[in-house]
Amino acid sequence: MDYDERQYRVYAQARALPETTIAGWMSAFARHAPPARPLTVLDLGSGTGRFTPALAATFGGPVYGVEPSGRMREVAEDHAADPAVTYLDGSAEAIPLPDAGCDLVLMFLVLHHVRDQAAAAAEVARVLRPGGRVLIRSAFPERLPELLRYDYFPGARTVDEQVFPRMDHTIDLFTGAGLRFVELDEVQQEIAGSLSEYADRLRLRGSSTFERLTEEEIAAGFAALDAAVAAESRPRPVIEDSDILVFERRAE
Repeated sequence: MDYDERQYRVYAQARALPETTIAGWMSAFARHAPPARPLTVLDLGSGTGRFTPALAATFGGPVYGVEPSGRMREVAEDHAADPAVTYLDGSAEAIPLPDAGCDLVLMFLVLHHVRDQAAAAAEVARVLRPGGRVLIRSAFPERLPELLRYDYFPGARTVDEQVFPRMDHTIDLFTGAGLRFVELDEVQQEIAGSLSEYADRLRLRGSSTFERLTEEEIAAGFAALDAAVAAESRPRPVIEDSDILVFERRAE
């Protein structure tokens, strides 16, 4: 997925989350983070920086946003700047940070974009301090939630089943790199305040899944979604279920 081609222009707006949802994610991350404060945090695949300032505020330490897309980093530096945040050119397979320098690593909808996932798991283990944790927010084909977009773009489910790594594979990757599997957590998040807002965001096509659908599928899906928006008499928030896998580097 080349985020420098088109996605960088729309990603921040298309994938923006309500402040209450960001706060909810911070609460979930804090629930699984090491208890000491401040913490040094790596936001691996930080994109346009939608989480990095909040991570700095939540954990009180420096946050490093590592992102391979130069255009995405430019957007982050312009719109998600923070004195405690540093954005770096790098990838999951080559993290530009020293050994054992991070207390917490966040990979939020990143792993399915990584070509060499075993190398990425080894790099994450390398930069974690003993007792540090990694949080992997992903979708897993064996337990995909009933996302609203699947109702209008059924091909999106097929794409996600093919693109996202299985949970057992992910656990094997990171335990194989020497980390301990801690738990699976399920988090609910509000994506949009109404179906109309949800449709407006989807129309920006900020999800890489849309890159794998045909234009005919996309047009048919938005026609059906627009009809549902027109029929919505009372706006209701769009809620999605999400999974987080938690791993830990054993204390030495």
